[in-house]
Amino acid sequence: MDTTLDDPGAIRRAMQAAQRRRTWRALLLVGPLALFLLAIFVIPIAALLTRAADNPEVIDTLPHTLQALTRWDGRSQPPDAAFAALAQDLAHAKNSPAAGELARRLNYEISGYRSLIFKTLRRMPLDAADAADARAQLTTLDKRWADPAYWAVIASNDRAWTPYYLLASLDLKLDADGRIVAAPPDTSAFQEIFSRTFVISLVVTLVTLALGYPLAYWITRLPKRQANLVLICILIPFWTSVLVRIAAWVVLLQREGLINGALGSLGLIAEPLPLLFNRLGVYIAMVHILLPFMVLPLYSVMQSVPPTYQRAAVSLGSHPFAAFWRVYVPQTYPGVAAGSLLVFIIAIGYYITPALLGGAGDQMISYYVAYFTNQTINWGMASALGLILLAATLLLYTLYRRISGKELALN
Repeated sequence: MDTTLDDPGAIRRAMQAAQRRRTWRALLLVGPLALFLLAIFVIPIAALLTRAADNPEVIDTLPHTLQALTRWDGRSQPPDAAFAALAQDLAHAKNSPAAGELARRLNYEISGYRSLIFKTLRRMPLDAADAADARAQLTTLDKRWADPAYWAVIASNDRAWTPYYLLASLDLKLDADGRIVAAPPDTSAFQEIFSRTFVISLVVTLVTLALGYPLAYWITRLPKRQANLVLICILIPFWTSVLVRIAAWVVLLQREGLINGALGSLGLIAEPLPLLFNRLGVYIAMVHILLPFMVLPLYSVMQSVPPTYQRAAVSLGSHPFAAFWRVYVPQTYPGVAAGSLLVFIIAIGYYITPALLGGAGDQMISYYVAYFTNQTINWGMASALGLILLAATLLLYTLYRRISGKELALN
């Protein structure tokens, strides 16, 4: 006779063993996908974001110079040993890729440093009898080597990690005393670019909400077959390339395009409206592309709201609009929050649409991430800008989770 049913401990162990088997089975099913995402998505992004603080160029190329500047105060003339060490390090780095990386890194902080490094490299190695002779030859070669500011840049990069890129992406910098101060106005523009990015994204989100809410509400009031047909029409843009849609908007919005032509033929305008290569063109195209991302979350929530609630409020004497605003709309807040968050997060990362339809003052932060990545090869700045954008996105998502959690608790 089986005594397992009479032993509570055996039953508990059997249940735990079954639970472990289910857990391992689930891990085996999910494991390959998790490893794929880790190897293809998580690790490359994490490695790229570390470039926002990575600072190997100076410590790898000028080790003796940094050692000679260890006790330098950063304001007076560097010691003679620093000039001799610089000549030694540059002679060793001549004709190597490290020289170009060093010149590019130092040029980020002082414009013209690149030309100074390459000018000095062409004279390496120096035929100096002693450290004082090395100072004389370098200052004769270029008087900028007598300026302590150029040496201070080298001395400030004595660590493998630097806050330079992150501070520069916020229009900040470290002064000679190590304090965080505002960058000069002629070199600071990223705060304005971030503000422009968030303003454009906010306007696009509000416009898509204003257009998408009544559209989703109308779809929920249609018969099922007609509602499916309208949803298919809304989803059609997903099957068309973004570049094709942008090209279509160029045709529609240009001065001799269809919109200006139609308005002119109707006598509504005397001359073509400026609809392209400005902020208005960016808004129109982004709203068109992102509208489905607002409609679908709203429709999914509205479809679950019982219409009897609103009719009950009207039957109890409420005005139809008051019943809609006070009874129906609050029940759609999760859809509003989800759609708005989705549209806003997608909008702040837009690159192609503003680049093709906007002007110079309409470019968003993603344009500059691509600029530093592809044109100036400044991976540090590109990673810093991307990291700040990612942090803002995660902050918005966390805020949404908190708000939605409180709403669920209240309900």
